[in-house]
Amino acid sequence: MNKLLYPIKFTPILKDKIWGGQKLKTILNKNSELPNIGESWEISDVQGNTSMVSNGSLKGQSLKQLLDTYTSDLIGLQNYRIFKDKFPLLIKFIDAKEDLSIQLHPNDELAAKRHNSFGKTEMWYVLQADEGSNLIVGFNQKVTPEVYLEHLKNKTLTTILNFDKVKTGDTYFIEVGRVHAIGAGVMVAEIQQTSDITYRVYDWDRVDSDGNERELHNDLALDAIDFDMEDNFRVSYKKTENQSNEMVSCPYFTTNYLKVNKTIKRENHHDSFIIYICVEGNVKVTANGFSESINKGETILLPAAISSYEISSKNAILLEVYV
Repeated sequence: MNKLLYPIKFTPILKDKIWGGQKLKTILNKNSELPNIGESWEISDVQGNTSMVSNGSLKGQSLKQLLDTYTSDLIGLQNYRIFKDKFPLLIKFIDAKEDLSIQLHPNDELAAKRHNSFGKTEMWYVLQADEGSNLIVGFNQKVTPEVYLEHLKNKTLTTILNFDKVKTGDTYFIEVGRVHAIGAGVMVAEIQQTSDITYRVYDWDRVDSDGNERELHNDLALDAIDFDMEDNFRVSYKKTENQSNEMVSCPYFTTNYLKVNKTIKRENHHDSFIIYICVEGNVKVTANGFSESINKGETILLPAAISSYEISSKNAILLEVYV
């Protein structure tokens, strides 16, 4: 029997960040002694940060090893043709105790030319937000490169940025070239292309314990900002129970909202792996007689070779992701 035919869990990779907090530990039950846990990388194939399997017969193997061994059985035929030995997505939870820097990501073309990397199209699902907290996405007016540079020079960039007050369930699609930041008090699930290329343009004039400001990338960023984008980043979606409700569909990934309150039979017709991110409650996923449970704040991967499976819960919300 193919060893791959079961729901796979990975050990989270926890990241200490200057702006991180404790919610990943207190709300999502991540096990860590880090003082400021900013990120939990749930499924990652970023170089130097490869996820390790934590369950079943493949326990102890890396995502990279799985890809090398099982190729299209893991990620699907078409995905393997395109991505070869690179897993195409990076799944994270992020807890911002303080504002993140204002930043953006380059598109595929720029990222390939400058960094030999993919671009970084991403989306956020708000898991929890303190009263009055914001996400910063895009500009609040029509902005030209000249206007942008003037505000950057005068340290008044925040006056032209768009601040959205957010609550649990709010969802945002962050295309390459759009300035954005997660505001203090917000915890999100982030789904993105496998890339760690970020251009920071403003960091609130913060300094580290040695009095140094963080590196900014304004020369690189100016070419990468798309000043003509529409304000179409807020995602609205249906919440019909026990079936997939499309949230975001783009060339890099599709994400659906799935609220489960019974046992549902599922088929995989996508020629892709399927990732389930549990954002509320807990579920049991069963495939080929092998069951695995995930709780709020946990993630599971179903290899493309699994054609049918069951999801069972009394009351849970999942994000369903595939390529």
